[in-house]
Amino acid sequence: MNKDFLSVADLSRERIFKLFALAADLKQRWKSGRRGAPLAGRSLALIFEKQSLRTRVTFEVGIVQLGGRAVYLAGNEIGLGTRESVPDVARNLSRWVDGIAARVYAHATVEGLARHATVPVVNGLSDFEHPCQALADYFTLWERGVDLGSMRLAWIGDGNNVCHSVILAGALVGASMVVACPPGYEPNAGVVATVRKLGGKLDITYDAREAATGADVLYTDVWVSMGQEAERVQRTEAFSRYQLNETLVGFAKPSALLMHCLPAHRGEEITDTVLDGPRSIVLDQSENRLHAQKAVIFELLGGSLDDA
Repeated sequence: MNKDFLSVADLSRERIFKLFALAADLKQRWKSGRRGAPLAGRSLALIFEKQSLRTRVTFEVGIVQLGGRAVYLAGNEIGLGTRESVPDVARNLSRWVDGIAARVYAHATVEGLARHATVPVVNGLSDFEHPCQALADYFTLWERGVDLGSMRLAWIGDGNNVCHSVILAGALVGASMVVACPPGYEPNAGVVATVRKLGGKLDITYDAREAATGADVLYTDVWVSMGQEAERVQRTEAFSRYQLNETLVGFAKPSALLMHCLPAHRGEEITDTVLDGPRSIVLDQSENRLHAQKAVIFELLGGSLDDA
């Protein structure tokens, strides 16, 4: 792994499976009561420009479970890029903490932090990628015994930051993927090119039923993300045929698993009966954000299993 984890593309196929194994080990150790402190004395700064439930709690709890501590810094508290420049924040934090996790609006911000920090920087979400989410997603499927190399994953909805990370990770693990979205909402062309350069099997369609047909996994996300509120009416109309509901699920395999990165706008991109149904694994995904991120910070901050 590089010094930082800003993009799924920072990983190799070998590294992503090693992280799965490490996450499983750390998860099992914690649940069985073997609660060592491999990162004792280490600290992780959490820079959050955006609101958060899962990302904040899982990073804070994760570093504590590994024996370290977190320092939470809200964007308006430090004035990232306004009161103080991104390079100056990165350089100062590098003198005090052992790592930085940042949940930001612009991907350029997390790139700037990584460029100027001497400690590892983890992308906790940007407008371009959400690599920790995708790592947890595929770890969840791997943990359930899904053959990642033979499965078909259908992404239904916006070709957004989460979609970017999901299709990049899918390329690394060998999954076959299809993205169904309205015209104009396709994933970034550069990301698609990288997926194909990595050998990824990816199709893009405007037909949600075509994408769902024969799928092993159906995945969706909100139609209107933070910062896109002014586009709500336009987006709701554009995505109205892309709701993950009982009818669409019926085109997938009977054993298909249903995924959502949360938070969900119930009744918009997904119905209650699908989100809360027996094939939904959204809470497993949510729980595994904790363990997948523990694996990332364990590796980046130089943990040892002898101390775990």
